[in-house]
Amino acid sequence: MYETINSPLNYGGLTLKNRIIFAPTTLGLPREELVERMKTIAAGGCAMIIIGDVPVLPQHFVPCLYTEKGRAFYRSLADAVHPYGCKLCAQLHQSDSNIKAMMKYVPGVLAGRISKEELRPLLNQQVGPYITGLSEKKVKEITDVFGTAAELALQAGFDMVQVHGDRMCGSFSSSVFNHRTDEYGGSPENRARFAVEAVSAIRRRLPDVSIDYKLAVRQENPHYGNAGVLEEELPIFVPLLEQAGVTSFHVTLANHGELSDTIPPKNHPEFGAEGCFLKFCDQVRQLTKLPVCGVGGLTDPDFVEEQLKNGRMDCAAMSRQLIADPAWPNKVCSGRAGEVHRCIRCNQKCLGGMMAHQGVHCIYERKETT
Repeated sequence: MYETINSPLNYGGLTLKNRIIFAPTTLGLPREELVERMKTIAAGGCAMIIIGDVPVLPQHFVPCLYTEKGRAFYRSLADAVHPYGCKLCAQLHQSDSNIKAMMKYVPGVLAGRISKEELRPLLNQQVGPYITGLSEKKVKEITDVFGTAAELALQAGFDMVQVHGDRMCGSFSSSVFNHRTDEYGGSPENRARFAVEAVSAIRRRLPDVSIDYKLAVRQENPHYGNAGVLEEELPIFVPLLEQAGVTSFHVTLANHGELSDTIPPKNHPEFGAEGCFLKFCDQVRQLTKLPVCGVGGLTDPDFVEEQLKNGRMDCAAMSRQLIADPAWPNKVCSGRAGEVHRCIRCNQKCLGGMMAHQGVHCIYERKETT
C-alpha cells in the first residue's frame, strides 16, 4: 500500500533503502542515551539519520571530530545504526554565536534577571554585528575547514555530510544579519558566497562524497525566520549551490526566530498543517533536478505517500514523529499503519524538554516494538 515510502532511492549518490529520514535534531541527551536513541530509531526502519550540529571547528563542550574521543563517539553512532541498513549523515555547522558578546549576559542569567526565553532574542541581536565584523581572512579559514571536517566525518563512520544552511551559512545568506560591504555582502550572489565556498571546500577534498544542503528559507508576508534565503532569492542560491557540488537539498524554514516556528505545534497560526514547509519544496523543485527532502509536521502515512508519489518531494524527514514512534517506517511498510503512535505536535516534552535543558522526549515515552 505504501510502495513509494518503501522504495529505495539514489539520494545524491547514496542509496537509501526507503524514503524516511530522521531530521537533524539537537536532542540534549547524555551520550550513551543518545546512542541508544539513534539505535532504536534505526531499528524502527528509517533509511538515514542526520546527526545535527556536528561542529567544523574544534570544540570543548560537544563531541568533536578533531579528538580521538569525539571520533570514537561518532563511530559508536555509526556502529549502532549500520547493522539495520540505516545510513548516517553528519550535519556540518559553524555557530554564528558571538561568544564574547554572550558572556555579558551570563551574570544576568545566573542571577535570574534574564530568563531563558529572554536570552534567545538577546543572542540573536548579536548575530548581525558578529557576521558583519568577521575579517575576510577568518571567513576563508572557516569555509575551508568544512572540507577538513567532512574528511574527518567520513573517517569517523559517516556515510555522507550535510552543510547546515542555517547557523553561519544562513546568517551570511541573510540580508537581515549580513551588512558586509565586501565580496561576502550586498547582492544575493555575494551573500551566497560563504555557503558556496563551504560546499566547494568539501567537494575539492572529497570529489565523490554526497553533499546534502539544509536550505533554510526565509518567508515574508507574514515574516518568519531571520537567517537563510528569501523565497525570491532561491533562483540565485539554488543553482550556485548545485554548481559548487551540492547533490541534494533538505528544504525547511529558516531559524533565528521563535523555536516554535521552526518546530511548529499543531495550533501554529501559519505552519499548523501537515507538511507545513512543503511549499518551499515546491519552489526548489522548479529550480533543480536534484533530490529534494521535505520536512514539517509529517506524521500521516497516507499524506506522506501521496507527496512522495506525486513527486513533491523525494524523501520525507521527520523528527518528532520518530521520537513519538521510532517504528513508524517498519509499521507503515509492513501493513501495520494503524498501530502507529502519531505525533500530536503538542511540543510539551520535545521542544519543552529542549527549552528546559532536560533533553528531547515525548509524552508517550514508552518503548515501541519494531
